[in-house]
Amino acid sequence: MSHSDDLFWTLAEVWLERDGVERSTMMRFPCLRYRGAFVACVDSGDGALLVKLPRHEVLTLIEHGAGQSFSPAGRVFREWLSVPLQQREDWPLRLEQAFAFANGSSA
Repeated sequence: MSHSDDLFWTLAEVWLERDGVERSTMMRFPCLRYRGAFVACVDSGDGALLVKLPRHEVLTLIEHGAGQSFSPAGRVFREWLSVPLQQREDWPLRLEQAFAFANGSSA
């Protein structure tokens, strides 16, 4: 397991204790789901945290240097933010925002 995976699953422990949160896979990446919806995973290619957020938040965070667009094979996933391992101090907040979005609210 990579450093990114270790960090992700350490942060995920808190979320996995909550009702409706489970481990799953997304595009062969281990991920977290909340009530069936994809929430977050780690990109096995570059070790970045991938979180699902509202499109406008993704654009704002990218604009402020808080992440990059997630675009495997050149296709941009508009509601997904890629947060590099170098910005791991932001991972807990981004996970909180992603779960709030999955729950229908904002963090």
